[in-house]
Amino acid sequence: MDCAPLIARQRQYFQTGATRPLAYRQDQLRRLQAAIEACEVALLDALHADLRKSPHEAYTSEIGFVLNDIRHALKYLPAWMNPKRRGLPLMAWPGRAAVHSEPYGVALIIGPWNYPFQLLLSPLVGAIAAGNCVVVKPSEFAPHTSAVVAKLIADTFSPEYIAVVEGERDAAEALLREKFDVIFFTGSTAVGRAVMTAAAKHLTPVTLELGGKCPAIVCADAPLDVAARRIAWGKFMNAGQTCVAPDFVLVDRRVRQLLVDALRQAVREFYGDDPQQSPDYGRIINRRHFDRLSAFATGNADDLYIPPTILTDTSWDAPVMQEEIFGPILPVLEFDALDDALAKLRDRPTPLALYLFTNDRATQERVIAGTRSGGACLNDTIVQIIGHDLPFGGVGESGMGRYHGKASFDCFSHRRSVVRRSLLFDSRFRYPPPKLSLEKLKKAYRFLLGG
Repeated sequence: MDCAPLIARQRQYFQTGATRPLAYRQDQLRRLQAAIEACEVALLDALHADLRKSPHEAYTSEIGFVLNDIRHALKYLPAWMNPKRRGLPLMAWPGRAAVHSEPYGVALIIGPWNYPFQLLLSPLVGAIAAGNCVVVKPSEFAPHTSAVVAKLIADTFSPEYIAVVEGERDAAEALLREKFDVIFFTGSTAVGRAVMTAAAKHLTPVTLELGGKCPAIVCADAPLDVAARRIAWGKFMNAGQTCVAPDFVLVDRRVRQLLVDALRQAVREFYGDDPQQSPDYGRIINRRHFDRLSAFATGNADDLYIPPTILTDTSWDAPVMQEEIFGPILPVLEFDALDDALAKLRDRPTPLALYLFTNDRATQERVIAGTRSGGACLNDTIVQIIGHDLPFGGVGESGMGRYHGKASFDCFSHRRSVVRRSLLFDSRFRYPPPKLSLEKLKKAYRFLLGG
């Protein structure tokens, strides 16, 4: 696959300056909004075909999420684009300084299969708002959603501005061989490393939204029925195929069995006695991932169904604890001393999210101070990613870079410092030969630079 001509066309279009004006960006965001609203039924059908998502889950976690991003960007884009004034030291007086947010140029967005619409289009909103041209690569593992997105984009935008490249792994590899000005990738840590390696050849900045084994810590004082419902909701939505889903539970030994019973009750409340018949319970994306999960739980291969599974006889050394599960399987481990549990977490790769259930403020502060994670949520799951004012992203093996709300605009913008000086006044103090002794210069230098 030769992607070079497409990227060259986009670069040429970007260099005309057409994408920079506020009015242009607003118009493109409105066009995207209208296109999504017009394609809602097709998108709901595609998400059901790919992942068996119910209409309610597909709208709230995918379509409605992106539409809300667009509305937020339209509301605040004028303020985001305004240059931000900055101070200057006396040495630069008289003068003014500001930071300008400028588009990078041609962006590449590679989306995953687990939320194949939201995690592809939400970054696109930021890229459009920031004034870039964009190449979008949907996941081939969600072919129905990929096809709807490709048609939606082709019907709404000219390819020299925004284009979709569909295809298998070779298509992504062909794109990564080309020079982009910024790359945004959502997916596994292993593929994230490959993306970063490819970007390094061109010194292209990257945002990597990855994953990891996100822990949920439950202390003895937490209301267990509430904690169980919130953990089960976060874990089993989309059949556990969520990057910030609780991967495993760490519970105080004294309340372990009570929590397990409450988790099982929550699953029954959500999906009934036979979750396979529930219209609200999803499926595994494909046979390869089903076979991987089958090592930990029994399911139905023909239906790609793995039931909501709670593992109660698990150790830190068990195979299920060695990698991100990314499925509806929830190991429950116990602890006697919270400090020992935190020490175990510190020895593991940094997760994308950490969850803690306790009413004790001192314990909350202790856990936040004693752990690392991309984000954290106290007494709930998942909701830390939905706020426009909360930048979302990982750290270490769970990723790098941030987006959502203004952070999405910043993610696709180069912040350029601009100083404007007057030509009417020109002190000769800084020019050679030196006007002061070195000792006097040291004192003057601190004063002039504000140190």
